[in-house]
Parts: sequence; C-alpha cells; structure tokens
Amino acid sequence: MAVNLVNLEAVGKVYGTRALLDGVSLGVNEGDRIGVVGRNGDGKTTLIRILAKLEDTDDGRVTHSGGLRLGVLTQHDSLDPAATIRHEVIGDLADHEWAGNAKIRDILTGLFGDLHLPGFTHGLDTVIGPLSGGERRRIALAKLLIAEQDLIVLDEPTNHLDVEGISWLAGHLRARRSALVVVTHDRWFLDQVCTRMWDVQRGDVHEYEGGYSDYVFARAERERIAATEEVKRQNLMRKELAWLRRGAPARTSKPRFRIEAANELIADVPPPRDNAELMKFASSRLGKTVFELEDVSVQAGPKVLLKHLTWQLGPGDRIGLVGVNGAGKTSLLRALAEAARTQGETQPVAGRVTVGKTVKLAYLSQEVGELDPALRVLEAVQQVRERVDLGKGREMTAGQLCEKFGFTKEKQWTPVGDLSGGERRRLQILRLLMDEPNVLFLDEPTNDLDIETLTQLEDLLDGWPGSLIVISHDRYFIERTTDRVHALLGDATLRMLPRGLDEYLERRQKVIEAATPAPAQQTAAPKKAAAVNRAAQKELQKIERQLDKIGDKETKLHAQIAENATDFEKVAGLDAQLRELTSEKDELEMRWLELAEDA
Repeated sequence: MAVNLVNLEAVGKVYGTRALLDGVSLGVNEGDRIGVVGRNGDGKTTLIRILAKLEDTDDGRVTHSGGLRLGVLTQHDSLDPAATIRHEVIGDLADHEWAGNAKIRDILTGLFGDLHLPGFTHGLDTVIGPLSGGERRRIALAKLLIAEQDLIVLDEPTNHLDVEGISWLAGHLRARRSALVVVTHDRWFLDQVCTRMWDVQRGDVHEYEGGYSDYVFARAERERIAATEEVKRQNLMRKELAWLRRGAPARTSKPRFRIEAANELIADVPPPRDNAELMKFASSRLGKTVFELEDVSVQAGPKVLLKHLTWQLGPGDRIGLVGVNGAGKTSLLRALAEAARTQGETQPVAGRVTVGKTVKLAYLSQEVGELDPALRVLEAVQQVRERVDLGKGREMTAGQLCEKFGFTKEKQWTPVGDLSGGERRRLQILRLLMDEPNVLFLDEPTNDLDIETLTQLEDLLDGWPGSLIVISHDRYFIERTTDRVHALLGDATLRMLPRGLDEYLERRQKVIEAATPAPAQQTAAPKKAAAVNRAAQKELQKIERQLDKIGDKETKLHAQIAENATDFEKVAGLDAQLRELTSEKDELEMRWLELAEDA
C-alpha cells in the first residue's frame, strides 16, 4: 500500500468575500503524479501553496508525513542575487565531482542546452542578480531537480522553456521516483506526466484518473450525466473530446472510460474544422497571394538568421512555426509584418517579400500592448469595432465576444489597469480579432492563459477563415490549431516537417548528438581509477588538488565581489582574476576528463 505523504482535511481558504477553497479534502501518496487545472483565479496556486505549507488555511488542517523531503517551484524564486549559478545549483561540489555525475549533467544539458550554459555570459559563474525572470526560473528548477525529493510541487514549470526543454522535463519527471503535484496550462505536458488530475472549480476540487485527455473524457461524461446548465462549456468540452477521439486517440493513456460512451458523446459533433470550406472562404477573402518570399535573408543586428529563403504562405494555410531560441522565428514574422504594414515598400536585407493586395494582418506579439488603464474592458473592445463578422454568416457583438473569452458582464466594466497579466493577454487577442483580419500572426499566444481560455481561443480559431502562423512552445495548441509544422533548426533554413513536432525533436536530437563529444560519464567512477596506470593516477590526483585550490580561490573572489558591489573598478579587477581562474580550471578539467576517459 502506498505511503501517504500529504493530507488535506476539510481545508478552507477565503480571500475577501470569495471562498477559493471550501471544505477540500485531498491526499498525495507515494508515486502520485497529479496535474492541477482550473480557470485563472479559481485557486490552483493557493491550493498547492497550502499543500506545501507555504500558506496557512482558514479552516481544516494540512499534515505532512515525518521527514518529508519537499521541493517546491513557486512563481517567485528565492535565489540569492549576489550568488553565482554554480553556487546555487551545484553547491560546494568540485567540477570533477559534478561533471562525473550523470544526473547533474542530464539536468544542466536538458534545461540549458549544454554543460557550459551557452546562454549565460560567464556560464556557471554568471551572477544571478541581473538575470531575467525566465532565466532565474530555469536556475531554480535545476536546483530543485538536482536535490533528492519525496514530493515535488511545481507551479507552471514549463513557462520559459522551449519545446525541447518541455519534452526533456516530461521525460525527466516520468523517470523520477518522487511524487509530483504540478500546476500547468500545458496540456501535452499533463498527458505525458500525470496519472491523476485535480480540477479546481468554485471552491471545490474534482478528482479524475488519468492524464489530461482522460480528464476531458471523464468531465464531458460527468457534465452530460449532471445535465449542467453551462451549455457553452459542455459543448466546448465535447468538441475537444471529438478532436481527441478522432484526431489523436493515442493521447489517452489508458482506456479508463468506455470508448462506446465517448463515441456516443461525440456522435453529433462535427470535426473541429471544415478545412475545405475554410480554404474556399479564405481564398475568396485573400485571393491567390498572401505572402511570397523569394531568396530572402533575415538579420537581427549583424547576425544572419535566415538565408536564401524561398517560401509562400497561401490563403487558408495554418502553419505552426517552431525552432531553437534565437533561430529567427519572431524576426521572420516581424519582417513579414513590416512588409505588410508598408505594402511591400520595406524589404528584408536581401531578397523580396510580395504581399497580397487584400492582406489585412493582425500580429499578436509577445509584448502586451499598452492601453489606457482607465478604459473599461468592453470600451477597449468597442474602440476597435462594435460587431465582428466571423464568417459563414456568423456575427458577434463586442460584448458576446468578451463573454466567450471569459469576461462576464460584470468583468466587462473592470478598468484595464485592474486586469491581471493573463486577462490583459485575453483582451489583446480580443481586440485583434475584432478588427476582422484575414491573416493572423500569433507569437506565444498561450502565455498567461488558463486551459479554459485556451479552449475558447481554439474554438474561435476553428471557424476563422484566413491564413495563420503560430509560434508557440505549447505543443498541444500547435497541434490543435494548425495543419502543418515548419521549423527553424538554427542553420538559417526553414523546413517543412511532415511528421510535425515529433520529427522536430528527432532532428534536434541528431544535431545535438553530432555536436557532442562521446560522453565521459563512465570514466569518473572510483572503481575505474584502479585500472589507470601509475603515472595517470598521479596526474589525476595532482589535478584534483589544483581544482580544489581553485575552488577555494573562486569562493573568496565571489565573496569579495559581493562585498564591493558598488566599487565598479575593484569589481572589474576581481572579475578579471575570476576569468583567469575559470580559464585555468577549464584546461585542468579537460585534461582530467581525458585521463579519466583513457582509464
């Protein structure tokens, strides 16, 4: 029988006049992998903070098993800004010790791309203070995963990770023995990792067996049986169920729910998109030409991101654009958007972009556009248009579209300045759609959106007739809303991938393997040292002593830098000494690894 790690008994939590949790009783056992879903503001984060004893309850109690080793990743890290990445993640381990640890190597490579942390100026010796929130989150996650835990609690761990990083994290968590509770809107991740789901709704928590797909099946069946009055939500759930059953049946981890019942639920639900009809309508709105690129090169500063690109986006095309960070995804969209804005007058550094005469582009960037904070939500939407034509005779008022995106009649009169980050993102998408574009560029549209809002957006895009390019790390969203995947693999070319994101991850893995020297992990084992010849043994021992001394010197230098943080001249001198030590250490480590590998 599985050992109980955490128990919640009749837990209640009230904020103001609103009960986020009302008499909730739950348990987490050894081996559990629990995904937490629900609308933004319904209490997901509050639930896991109470579970981890980071927040007190108003009623009930929370019990942890004796000696519970608990690791928590919250929305805000507790890293020391004066410390280096090495100090926070690796601790006091000498380089030859952690470099010989397969688990540590795997975590650093999985989260940062390489043992030397290529995205950071000084690698492991980069000071944390000036780093971005996303970089700090990855560091905090690496620190947590390197430690041994009985239970890991993660709040939005996939934020700031790319497709490869998310795929690696899913595999890593599946292989761990730790129990897991995770809040995330990444539905692919939930399907890969979780075996149970907690759905937080209006003060209550509903439990379901299986991953996200199983949860969709069970919730649709439950709502049918309960004959819920929330017709819109039920219909959306049935539509998503239809997509999961017809389009990707392998997503369900186990046939926990009767396939007959699932098929009965979707018997009268049409496919999510009538591609032929949408293509026909898009062609009538756009003509034959949307964007045509001929021998185009795209640059960001001095860096050439794309070379000799000949490609076209046709009417009704739905493209998912993926690629390594810095490969040029956003830069490509910006180049196309600029050509559209100036009606072809602004061109890339080389080649030509031809823009269709009827193109009306809406571009959702990663930055949330500034609006007058005194404007009400409804006013901000009506500012664009009072009504919107959704095609095929469908029309919506600004208020109806607001409701579809989770802005209730009361919420529509909230000042923009009082909205959360996710709500502002929703409003930004709303305003774009109200302008009736026929081409949509969406750059990371899922940021800050909860699963219910994502489902609403997907439903709206299902019937939207136009050309679409989506950049996203949300694999589920890309597969749900687009028909083809193109990839930037970092070699200045754009490739169409017939097998989608699976093919992208396979190609990336081959690139990494080709660039990575043969691993030396097995050579660091103490037992192997006995087989090393006497001269090599002496040299290994000598190097280890030198590395220990360098480690002591580095610690002192970091302390001095922290003490003299305001004396820029002194810090510059200390930093120069630190770089010299780092260079010396790198040479010694390379020699140590060569000797160990020979052994």
